[in-house]
Formats: sequence, C-alpha cells, structure tokens
Amino acid sequence: MKWIYINPITGYLQFNKLKIYEANGDSVFFSSEGLSLHISITRLFSKTLEINNLILDQPKGKVIQHQKRLNFDDLITLFTNTKSSSGQNPFHFEISNIRINNGEFSFLENEIPIKYAINKMNLESKGIKWNTDTIGCNVSFHAGKTNSNVQGNFTINYKTFDYRFAVVARTFDLDVINQYLKALVNYGTFRATMDVNLRAHGNFKDEENINAKGSIILNDLHLGKDSTEDYASFKKLEMDLNQLNPQKKQYNINALWLDQPYFKYERYDSLDNLETMFGEKGSNISKAKANSQNFNLIIELFQYTKVLVRNFFTSSYRINKLTVSNGNFRFNDYSLNETFSINASPVFISGDSLDKNKSKIYLYFKSGMLPYGSASANLCLNPNDSSDFDLNYHLQQIPASLFNPYLITYTSYALDRGTIELAGDWMVRNGIIQSNNHLLIIDPRINGRLSDKSLYWMPMPLIMAFLRQRDNVIDYQIPVSGNLKNPKFNLKNVWKHIIENILIKPITIPYSVHVKNTEEVIENSLNIKWRPRNCTLTNNQIKFIVQLTNFLKENYQEHLCISPISYADMEKEQILFFQAKKKYFLLKKNILTLSEKDSILLDKMSIKDPVFLHFLDKQFNPKVMFTVKQRCSAFVGVNVVTAAYNLLLKQREAAITAYFIKNHTSRQLIIRTNENAIPYNGFSYFQIKYNGTLPESLLNAYKSMNRLNQNEPRIKYLKYRNKNKITV
Repeated sequence: MKWIYINPITGYLQFNKLKIYEANGDSVFFSSEGLSLHISITRLFSKTLEINNLILDQPKGKVIQHQKRLNFDDLITLFTNTKSSSGQNPFHFEISNIRINNGEFSFLENEIPIKYAINKMNLESKGIKWNTDTIGCNVSFHAGKTNSNVQGNFTINYKTFDYRFAVVARTFDLDVINQYLKALVNYGTFRATMDVNLRAHGNFKDEENINAKGSIILNDLHLGKDSTEDYASFKKLEMDLNQLNPQKKQYNINALWLDQPYFKYERYDSLDNLETMFGEKGSNISKAKANSQNFNLIIELFQYTKVLVRNFFTSSYRINKLTVSNGNFRFNDYSLNETFSINASPVFISGDSLDKNKSKIYLYFKSGMLPYGSASANLCLNPNDSSDFDLNYHLQQIPASLFNPYLITYTSYALDRGTIELAGDWMVRNGIIQSNNHLLIIDPRINGRLSDKSLYWMPMPLIMAFLRQRDNVIDYQIPVSGNLKNPKFNLKNVWKHIIENILIKPITIPYSVHVKNTEEVIENSLNIKWRPRNCTLTNNQIKFIVQLTNFLKENYQEHLCISPISYADMEKEQILFFQAKKKYFLLKKNILTLSEKDSILLDKMSIKDPVFLHFLDKQFNPKVMFTVKQRCSAFVGVNVVTAAYNLLLKQREAAITAYFIKNHTSRQLIIRTNENAIPYNGFSYFQIKYNGTLPESLLNAYKSMNRLNQNEPRIKYLKYRNKNKITV
C-alpha cells in the first residue's frame, strides 16, 4: 500500500492504494484506491469484532478458476476454524454498512477459456451480525460488450438457503455463453442480449422451489457455423410471467412471443449440420456432461430449464397469448445427386387462452412454402389429454418438380410438370384415429430417364400409367385408422383406381393422346424448355421454331418477345459437377481435352463415384468442407463455373436466333435480358410472348383445351387447374 492511517482510540483504519498479490506470485489479486472501516474497540472486550462503515473505493478484483479450484481457496482455508469451540465462549463477528464504489471485477477460466468482466459496480449492504442469519444488498454494475446496466437487490438466509431477489437489466450481453459453447462444439459462434425485469423468491436446495414474476426478453440470438452463417436465430423471444412456480405446478404466462425465428437443417453425405457442430449424436455434449471436473454454464442452464418445465403439461398452466411471427425454416439435402431445398416462410403460429382448466385449446398454423406453395393447419387439443385432438391441415400449390432430386436418385426419372395438393381431417379420441387424407396431383408428367449409373431405377412411365387417371390427375382418398402408436393406412381407394386404370384407360387412349397433344401445342407455343447444361434443340422444338419464323414472315407486322428464365442455382450446380469430373478425368488420364466419347462417359459418371470422392477428400478435408458441392467448388473455382454458365446462356440464345436469322425475321424478334429464378416446373426455359395476333395453331389449341376442361372427366378439376394456371 502507499500509506495507512490507524486511530487506536476511535478504531478508524484507512488504507491508500492497497494491493494484494496472488499467493506465491507477482500478479495482483485485489487492489483498491482506498479502503476504510471502523472497528468498535469497546466490543472487543466482549469477544465481538464489530466492523462498521466498510468502504471500498474503486476496487479491482480478479477471480481465476482451474477446474473446480479458485485462486482464493487459500484464503478460505486460512480463515476456516478447524478447532472445536465446545465449552468455550465463541468470538463473535459483525459487519455493517458495507459500500463498494465504482468497482471492477473479472473472471478468468483458463481451460475453456472464459473471460468475463464487470465494471462501474456499486454495492450497498447493511451487513450481517453473528446472531442473524440473513444478508442482503443493493447492487448495480455494467457488463459485457454492450456495457449494459444491471440493477438489483437480493436477500439470502445462509442457514435455510432461502433467497429473494429483484433484478432489472437492459441489453445484457450474453457473450459469456459463447465461451462455454466452445467446450461443446467443433466449431460455431453464439451471440445474444437479454432484457430482464424479474422478481423471485425460493430456496437454493430445491430447484423447483421458486416463485417468479416479471419479464424475460432475449434479443437478436444467433447460433451458427460462424458470424455470417446461422443455424438458428430469432429477433426476439419475450416471456411475460404472471407466476412461475414449478413446486406448486403453477405456470401462468401472460404472453409468449417469438419473433422472426430461423432454423436451418442440412443433411450431408455423412452426418448433418447439427452433428458436425455438436458431434455425432451429440457426442460432444455427452462428453462435457460426463466431465464432472469442469463447470459448464450452458449445461447447467439447460438442466435447470428442464427442471422448471418438466411438469408443465401436467401442471395448471395458462398462456394468455402465444405468438410465433415471421418464422423461416429451411431444409437442404446435399446427400443426393442434386441439392434438394425447401423453405417454410413466413411461418405464423398463434393461440389465445391456452388454459389447462379449459376443455379445449386452439392453435393455428399458416406458412408460405418457398419456392412455391403454402401450408396451413388448425389444431383443437384437449389440454388434459394429448391423445384427444382434432386436426385439419392443407398443403397446396406445391410443384411436383420440387421433389425431383429424390425422384431422380431413387427412380432415374424427373417430373417436369404437376402440382401437389394434400389435405386432411383428423379426429383422435383416446388415441383412436379417424381421419381422411386427400392427395391430389394435377397434370403430373414424367421426363426422360437419366442414365447415371449411381441412380436407382423404377419403371416410372408404367407406374404413372397405373396411378394417373384418364383426366391426367392422381386423386386418392387415404383414410387412416388404428391408434397413434400403430396407425393403419387404408389403401383400398388406391387399389380401386389402379384396377380401374388397368381396365378403362386402354379404351380411352385416343382421348388421352388428344389431351396430351393439345397440352403440348400450348406449352411448346409458350415456352422452350432446356435440359440442364443443354443448349441443343430437340427435333420437335426445331419444328416449332421454324413454324414461328414462318408465322412472322407471313405476318411482318407482328413481333415476338422471348424472355430467358434460367434456373441458375441448378444449372450452375450441374455445370460445377461436370467441370469437377472433367478436371479430375483430365488429370487422371494426363490429357488436355475431352473427346465426344469422354464427355458421354462423364455425363454418366456419378458425382458420388467412390474413386472420385476419395480423390476430392485427399485434396480437401471433408471435416471442414461437409458437402461434395463445396469440395467441387474449391477444386474447380467459381470463375470457371460462372464463365461456363454465361457461355451456356449465349449458346442457347444463338441456337434460337439462328433460325430467325436464316428466315430473315430476326428484326421481329426481341430477346430480353436473362432472368434468374426458380421455375415452377423445375427447368430453365425461354418464355414466348406474342405482341399481337396469336398463331392459328395456338388459338385452336386454346379452344380445344377449353372444351376439354369444360366437359367430363376434366371439369371436376377445373377449379384446381384455374388456380394453378402456371402448370398450363
């Protein structure tokens, strides 16, 4: 210290610039610009050490933890009385009127490691006396990167371990969680802030003995691969508590609101994004739980939360208002030969007066589906019996081509048309199911077979002939009965339609051919479809384009407008895979260019070829780059893919315009700038718009299709086709 002042008559002590060093070390454990106190001299004679007005000015302290040991354990040992005082008058201790002014304290755990600090700490306490069992104080401090202000008071009975507290915090930085997270994950980051206005009382010995009320708000939570890619996040989670008392099974929540939740789940060739982060089947978390030597705040919070909510559904609960707004849930599957992606957004869930004492509670779900479609559901649930509920759901306007990555992998075929609609009504009583589910697929159509050797094969044209009815729909009612543990799907309706198709469809083949030809005339007159990576026109497409050029030549005042719509993500993925296989093949064969035979061979070669994957894994660590797509991108380079994609667009445009130039009608042709989108039918295409008179063949086809749609058997599905005009 710099100096010390002692008055033995009044018992006043003052220390200036006090420093206390670590045991057997030269680093400062505790320091204070000033420390003053009064000791009652007279009470020393009655074996009582009474300290009054203990004031610490600008104290600084450092707490260091190694496993379960702390850097002040030696002080605890030093002042612990190990001798029995039986038969003797004990020496009493009292301290009153404690005050800390503008303190700074830090915590360091070297093994994880963890660093956390608070500053501008002010504390006031009346202190504690030897013949009392309660201590309380008022405290405030600033903490974290946000320098949030925390204010509160608490009271603890150190004999019964009863406690009472009130705390108010604004934008409290939860960055400390990020440090504990490192012990649980292979990679990843966390960030969030918290607002708290909470009052509670309980007992430390009984985790369920807590009675709390107030509000807890988590803001801008992000958990993900790194600071730029989230796996889970939300804008705000707000819980307004009227009463939380697990011991008495009382959960009275005024409002529970989750705003802009986001969750992304991805499947890779092995594991998924959560397992790559937390270890296979959560092995990292299991190891951390098994290590009793290390304290982990995340695990402790999770365990405590489980205690608080484990009896929720068997308790007397009430949620006056439940809201989930603007949710976004994504699923990507990279384990297939093509990437499958679907996105539920925006998601809304709501429920009012969710009360255990009511006979029924109602929950409502509504969501858009990206790239196309929507979903909705209404749930009426008996809060006292989860096996007693009514459910109504409806998925609509889902493009069948969305599931092509799965269809291609498991059948070798893709769909290039079709709209899926699924609806159902479930009534469940005592776990017994009575339900009907309606599956409707409008105008499905199978594309040509792919010859990739890694793909499974199913005779899809034959299967579709059995499943699809003569009005070009798949329409099945599928009742479900049994119970929740063993549901039974009644497929009588499916088999009935299959038998009818076998018996009736051969008779109606001329009608089906007429419908198909009419649809193709309309479709081919409105767009030119491209297979992935392909810029060569089919014979039918060439025939149609020649008819267009002749139409323009005969009608010199008419114009055509062609708008290229490219499925850029899918096209670039296919280009990337081909370029990766090409580069690998050239390196392996030590050649500079591909022959036509080589190109055909690479087209048939699977992107999941074991030898090729082994080559990529040697070049790029699969524990860092989880998908084949990522490793191919690193192998080939983004610039190569971009250049090949731009060249493909130019070649497609040139393939079209060549026929207009040859027929001297190029001046009547307008080609718009390419637009990147996700086409409803799953393939890139050139959209054709007629500025003026329509070709006679198209007009006749429109008239014919209108007549077909207005009559049996297609009139039954007219409203669905009108709703899904994009399918033609």
